[in-house]
Amino acid sequence: MNPMQEVRIDKVVVHMGVGESGDKLMKAENIISEITGQKTVRTIAKRTQPAFGIRKGQAIGCKVFLRGEKAEEVVRAALEIVEKKLYAGQFDKTGNVSFGIEEHTDFPGQSYDPMIGIYGMDITVILERRGVRISRRSIEKKKLPAAQRVSREDAIKFMADRFQVEVQ
Repeated sequence: MNPMQEVRIDKVVVHMGVGESGDKLMKAENIISEITGQKTVRTIAKRTQPAFGIRKGQAIGCKVFLRGEKAEEVVRAALEIVEKKLYAGQFDKTGNVSFGIEEHTDFPGQSYDPMIGIYGMDITVILERRGVRISRRSIEKKKLPAAQRVSREDAIKFMADRFQVEVQ
């Protein structure tokens, strides 16, 4: 197979939305840091939602971007939690896949602490092929050819081959 056609993981985003800042957000940041081994970035509310008590500009969640081997480790652990089963609807048309984990305590090394509680998280896996840089670079930016784009079918095949995922 042509090495330029191989699908690979570009990055993995682990996101946890708690809906408020303060103690709850600090606990969520600590949990993600323990699971991934990286420092988190806070997510900010884009608009005010009075029904939920959220103000524009308020920190309401946290996320981490992972690349390389660490990204693959986290994906493997997360897929074990969901029993290596994903739905076709969790794949978008550009070859990305997102799924949720209901309890952080399912990850290895995490245990339930009544002082912390239970938090869920979202995991998004962004897939790409080599050569995607031509659409991102600042000089001589070009449109990405259709053959270099990752489709939903390519993403499903990659996840099934690489991680033995069953897609329903």
